Amino acid sequence: MSYIQNVYPIQSRDAIARDVFDYVVACPDIASQSHAGQFVHIRVAGHTLRRPISICEVNREKGTLRLVFEVRGSGTEAMSMLSVGDLMDVMGPLGNGFTLLSPDSRAIVVGGGIGTPPMLETAKHYAENCTAILGFRDAAHVILDEDFDACGCDVRLATDDGSKGHHGFVTDLLRQRLEEGGADIIYACGPKGMLQAVAAIAEEFGVRCEVSLEERMACGIGACLGCATPIRTADGGMTYKHVCKDGPVFDAKEVIF
Repeated sequence: MSYIQNVYPIQSRDAIARDVFDYVVACPDIASQSHAGQFVHIRVAGHTLRRPISICEVNREKGTLRLVFEVRGSGTEAMSMLSVGDLMDVMGPLGNGFTLLSPDSRAIVVGGGIGTPPMLETAKHYAENCTAILGFRDAAHVILDEDFDACGCDVRLATDDGSKGHHGFVTDLLRQRLEEGGADIIYACGPKGMLQAVAAIAEEFGVRCEVSLEERMACGIGACLGCATPIRTADGGMTYKHVCKDGPVFDAKEVIF
C-alpha cells in the first residue's frame, strides 16, 4: 500500500449541518493519487489514534481534498475546531475505492447519513447517468443534496421523520428506482443495517453492488486487527479481511452482515 503522510494547510472550513463540518485541504501529492471511495487518516493533537475520514471530493487540478465529517467524539470535535490556515496532519490515500464503470453506465449511489460524503466523487463520474438516493434522520441533518444535484444527478431524499423528501427508508426509494428501470451498478455507504438491505435488493434485481464498510480502526494500513470484518469466500466459507487495507469497499455479495 502506497500512501503519503504530511501536514497540509486548510483552505476552507464550513459548518454545513448540525455537528457536520466541511473542510478543503491543500494536499496536491495525496490528491493526485486519490480515488472515489478511499479515505485519509487524520492525526489530532492530544489523541493517540488517527481518525479515518472518507474522501468526499478530489480536485487534482487544484490539488485539494474535500473532507466532510460528523462530530462523534473528542477527536472529531477537536478536528472541527481547526481553522482556515491551520495545518492538518493527513495520511493517505488509504484503502481500495469503488470500481468505476464507463461514465455512460447507469449508476445508483445510496448514502445514509454521514455515509453520504464518500458517494459524491463517485456520483460525479456518472453525472446525469446517476441516481443519488440519500437518507437522513430529519431535514436538519440533510447534507450535500445540492452538490449531487449540481453534478447532474437525479437526487431522491428520504428522512426518518418525513420532514424532507420521502418519509421512510432509502431502500423504499431504491426499490422504486429499480422498478422504474434497470441499473448497471449500485454503490452504498451508511449504517450496516442499511447496507445489508441494499445488498439484498441489489441481489433481488440482479444488479452488481459495492458497499463501503465502516469499522473502528487504529493503524489504517492493515498492521493491526482492529478493523477485521467477516467476508465470504468463493467456496462458501468465511475469512477475515481488513476494512482499512482490503476495503473499505467490498463486493456486497462477499460481506457477511
